[in-house]
Amino acid sequence: MTPTASAPTSPISVEPTHPCARCGRSVPPGVGLCEECNPLGLRDVASGQVHGSVFIAVAVAIAVLAVLARLSIAGSGPFPAQVGDVVPSAGGLSVTITVSNEGDATGQSSCRLSRVGDQGMGTASFVTTPRLGAHETRTFRSTVTEFGTAPVDLQVECRTP
Repeated sequence: MTPTASAPTSPISVEPTHPCARCGRSVPPGVGLCEECNPLGLRDVASGQVHGSVFIAVAVAIAVLAVLARLSIAGSGPFPAQVGDVVPSAGGLSVTITVSNEGDATGQSSCRLSRVGDQGMGTASFVTTPRLGAHETRTFRSTVTEFGTAPVDLQVECRTP
């Protein structure tokens, strides 16, 4: 057996390519469409323009959602509230809260319970009110564990969303 000589191989120059955005044919870097998909040779959109358009679309969508969220809760509140009985219960305090919706729409509020005189600096507990119709007042009970089991003087502040 005689070894066969192979022909010398010459390096093949391979340019990097990527597929055409429309049909998938290979096109050089920086070109989006091949000759068949863009016969007039029109200029491609720059990637900065595409990213800018997407950013603007996302920003507009967020703004629209924020406006819709605000409109969905418009007209509810303010929610003046007061603390009634504070009695020990299993593992905490059972607090009676009376809250009113002075707005023209149904709404719900988060209320902050704190010790009287702490001026927002001490321990607090947050409770959510039941849904209140326009100009409705409702009394409800909530059990809180943040203040221990010994009755203390509490104050409540319910915020308008």
